[in-house]
Amino acid sequence: MAVRPGLWPALLGIVLAAWLRGSGAQQSATVANPVPGANPDLLPHFLVEPEDVYIVKNKPVLLVCKAVPATQIFFKCNGEWVRQVDHVIERSTDGSSGLPTMEVRINVSRQQVEKVFGLEEYWCQCVAWSSSGTTKSQKAYIRIAYLRKNFEQEPLAKEVSLEQGIVLPCRPPEGIPPAEVEWLRNEDLVDPSLDPNVYITREHSLVVRQARLADTANYTCVAKNIVARRRSASAAVIVYVDGSWSPWSKWSACGLDCTHWRSRECSDPAPRNGGEECQGADLDTRNCTTDLCVHTASGPEDVALYVGLIAVAVCLVLLLLVLILVYCRKKEGLDSDVADSSILTSGFQPVSIKPSKADNPHLLTIQPDLSTTTTTYQGSLCPRQDGPSPKFQLTNGHLLSPLGGGRHTLHHSSPTSEAEEFVSRLSTQNYFRSLPRGTSNMTYGTFNFLGGRLMIPNTGISLLIPPDAIPRGKIYEIYLTLHKPEDVRLPLAGCQTLLSPIVSCGPPGVLLTRPVILAMDHCGEPSPDSWSLRLKKQSCEGSWEDVLHLGEEAPSHLYYCQLEASACYVFTEQLGRFALVGEALSVAAAKRLKLLLFAPVACTSLEYNIRVYCLHDTHDALKEVVQLEKQLGGQLIQEPRVLHFKDSYHNLRLSIHDVPSSLWQSKLLVSYQEIPFYHIWNGTQQYLHCTFTLQRVSPSTSDLACKLWVWQVEGDGQSFNINFNITKDTRFAELLALESEGGVPALVGPSAFKIPFLIRQKIISSLDPPCNRGADWRTLAQKLHLDSHLSFFASKPSPTAMILNLWEARHFPNGNLSQLAAAVAGLGQPDAGLFTVSEAEC
Repeated sequence: MAVRPGLWPALLGIVLAAWLRGSGAQQSATVANPVPGANPDLLPHFLVEPEDVYIVKNKPVLLVCKAVPATQIFFKCNGEWVRQVDHVIERSTDGSSGLPTMEVRINVSRQQVEKVFGLEEYWCQCVAWSSSGTTKSQKAYIRIAYLRKNFEQEPLAKEVSLEQGIVLPCRPPEGIPPAEVEWLRNEDLVDPSLDPNVYITREHSLVVRQARLADTANYTCVAKNIVARRRSASAAVIVYVDGSWSPWSKWSACGLDCTHWRSRECSDPAPRNGGEECQGADLDTRNCTTDLCVHTASGPEDVALYVGLIAVAVCLVLLLLVLILVYCRKKEGLDSDVADSSILTSGFQPVSIKPSKADNPHLLTIQPDLSTTTTTYQGSLCPRQDGPSPKFQLTNGHLLSPLGGGRHTLHHSSPTSEAEEFVSRLSTQNYFRSLPRGTSNMTYGTFNFLGGRLMIPNTGISLLIPPDAIPRGKIYEIYLTLHKPEDVRLPLAGCQTLLSPIVSCGPPGVLLTRPVILAMDHCGEPSPDSWSLRLKKQSCEGSWEDVLHLGEEAPSHLYYCQLEASACYVFTEQLGRFALVGEALSVAAAKRLKLLLFAPVACTSLEYNIRVYCLHDTHDALKEVVQLEKQLGGQLIQEPRVLHFKDSYHNLRLSIHDVPSSLWQSKLLVSYQEIPFYHIWNGTQQYLHCTFTLQRVSPSTSDLACKLWVWQVEGDGQSFNINFNITKDTRFAELLALESEGGVPALVGPSAFKIPFLIRQKIISSLDPPCNRGADWRTLAQKLHLDSHLSFFASKPSPTAMILNLWEARHFPNGNLSQLAAAVAGLGQPDAGLFTVSEAEC
């Protein structure tokens, strides 16, 4: 039946209305939908279809459709029609066929795409009408392009022997579109097409088939996409050559002493780049067995000669014993700070890049001499105005037993029983009733004027007691304790947040003549424009006081703080309980959260729980969760990630996606879980986490593949691609293996310091006096990037000592003495013997 031309608009309106009401089919290619009885040749044909596109930063993207013949074209995005006013339409006529042509354009903004983040991908397609029917274009997916800052895996430094294979892994930051990876060797691009000894795997690892000396270099992994370019930390690769012996030379002629010898050299090849020296002797001797030697050695004159030599040797041995006895008698009267000359003559020993051998330890130690008279500490714990102060007496208790002549020795009994007894004694004082009754978060030691160091392993918490911080003639028993936030009440005002662990060192009130240095981690992103940071200390009455406002320190203050990216170092002459607290000055202020995913090691039921922890990015918080999960029988199933949580009042959301429905079912009834903003921002709640419970369809199901997203609303986010076998996959088990930080928790005397004692004294005496040429402690501070603290150092009797103490606190136990020696040597001091100590000075 023919339709009058005047009825076409009405008919098109009916068709369009019906389409708007009923069309919901999602197709990914061009699809024609003809009107019954219409001419299929007049169906719309797309000349231009929308294509996949990425939104870079905040710039909107343009989608274009063009069809012929076409009387109407509309865009549909994520199942909803785009408003007509948002379309830009151009109509024309096809020159060859005379059919009507239409081109339509729309803009898609970042805000539109973000509205469906976490639900599905954002897509658009256009639908064109003609008198013969409708045609749908292909779908175009619009994605927000980004590239995270942190690499999922960075290359690590390696030391390999010659011709050994090298594998440098690199997993680029998550990004859309996925990042491309290239490698730099000493800032030059690595091109596998030019070097057949090198290739890059599909997983972006750099592989060197056989290491050459020329492969010794710094390697950097570079990731880039349309948004940004990221560089990993450089990994130093050293190709070393172990020394090997040359063949033995021929035996020499038999000598007058009836022996002959042969030699060899460590030159086949000689050691290079820190390779091991040859093991064994380079000279070999043995007795001759010729007739001449047998005849000449049997005469009566030779026998008399040998008897005379033996008599002389016996006399020399007796004389040596007498000298040793005299020396030991004199040594008893010497001051206890005289050091072993074997240390003093070593000076600054060069630090090899290879790990030190067990038979040649790099760390130089001096055993402490506790021969000074023991005194009893009588200072008050909490000075009060209203009455006599309680006394805390450090007498010759369980740690010290008297010997003859007023000398003392340290016991080496069970540390657990000693710590419990020590804490029990402390608990008799009111101030110490909140100390833990276990030993995992507490350490203690006995110290004199030689100083030392206390550490709580795997927490980043330590206390450095410099030499002469304790007055000579006194011995203090000092402790260091990490508190759980729920055990100590720390009131926070307004938007203040706890950025560090709460740490006690004591006993309070002891007399110190030099500042000690308390080191602890923090989780703030330090910026003077974003944060107001304060050091809080608890008074004897239990109230917390602001004792230091970072950035406004005065040299006369009792406290000072060196703030770094993830740690702070507090100088204090008063022991007590401390915490670092921050108050945000803008919404840019952020805390670093460590995200960890744990699941059961063994799954004996159909249910499988994934626990997602959101912790402060500090060593102590990580240690607590690892210990908790060991008790729960959990294992790490993904590499930890860091999320920057901003002071924006927005909550943290967690959701799980792409769970294969044929194998697993999610028991979560909502699309996401949420942790309230203040629970995280306050910083006093431990073990914040969400649990996702999945159920296997069959007991035989063991493979799990899904995605888990963690993001702050209108803030930073992280995603985890989970793909592993729940019954046997343990590839992440070693990532959180806790290692001891430098050995025993308490180090006494010179063994607690990297710099030998007399070397330290020579540096101090050389750099403390002002020098017109600038070769003094000020220049050393600049070389060590500590010149912002010059006024604090200058306020102390020995500025150089403060600088060296801070270096010790920051670099123990892995500090590079060679770098410090180079910094001091670069000052141009005229004293060429600054780094050596002669025997005469001992």
